[in-house]
Amino acid sequence: MKVLVAVKRVIDYNVKVRVKPDESDVDLANVKMAMNPFCEIAVEEAVRLKEQGVASEIVVVSIGPAKAEEQIRQALALGADRGLLVTTEDDQSLTSLQVAKTLQAVMAEEKPDLVILGKQAIDSDNNQTGQMLAALTGLPQGTFASRVTVEDGKVAVTREIDGGLQTIRLSLPAVVTTDLRLNEPRFAKLPDIMKAKRKPMDKKSLADLGISMDSGVTIVKVTPPAERKGGGKVASVEELVDKLKNEAKVI
Repeated sequence: MKVLVAVKRVIDYNVKVRVKPDESDVDLANVKMAMNPFCEIAVEEAVRLKEQGVASEIVVVSIGPAKAEEQIRQALALGADRGLLVTTEDDQSLTSLQVAKTLQAVMAEEKPDLVILGKQAIDSDNNQTGQMLAALTGLPQGTFASRVTVEDGKVAVTREIDGGLQTIRLSLPAVVTTDLRLNEPRFAKLPDIMKAKRKPMDKKSLADLGISMDSGVTIVKVTPPAERKGGGKVASVEELVDKLKNEAKVI
C-alpha cells in the first residue's frame, strides 16, 4: 500500500511572529522555519503503518519554496521513502484550494492508497485542505483522526467530535487528516538524517502540474494582536463587582 503524506513549511512554533512594517504580510526574514506540527504527526502515522507491514511505500510531498526541501528531508529521515517538492516563488502564498488542487494532481500521478495530512497548518489555521482534497477527488475522508487502523482494504478512523469519539470505516483509497492525540512524533537519529540525504526527491513546478498561480484571495492587511493590558488588584468583592459591571461591562 502506498501512502502519500503532505507536509508544510511554517514558522517554528517557538518563534514570535512579526508583521512587516507596511502590514502587507508576516515577516519571514531570518526567521526559523520548521515542519508544521500536525504534518509531523501525519509522517509519524505513515511510518508506523509501514512498521506494521501495512504500508509498503511512503511518499512525502511539500508545496513551497526551494527551502522546503529541508522539511522533506526531515520526513525522509523519520522513515519516508522518497520526496516530491512542488516549487513556488519564495513570497508566493497559496490558498487552501490551490494546495488541494496541487495535491489532486500529485495523486493522479502517484495513485496512493491512502493520503494523510495534518488537519491544519499553524500559520493559516484554515483546516480546509484535507476536506477540499477529498471533495475534488471524490474520496471518503476521515478528519481529526485520533486513531487510525487499516485492515481488510478499509481504514478505521476514530475521530474527535463534540459529543466524544466517533469511529468510521472508509474504503481505500481515502483521505485522513490528523489530530494532536493521534501519536507522539519521534526524533530523527543522526544515521537516519545522513541516509535521508541519499533518498530520491523529485522537483516539479505548479506549471508542470497544470495548476494556476492566480488566486481569488488577496491579503489586504496583516496586523498583530492587540497588546493585553496588565491586571489590577481590588480591595473587596464589592469593588470587583463594581469594576466588572461598570468598566468591563460583563455583568
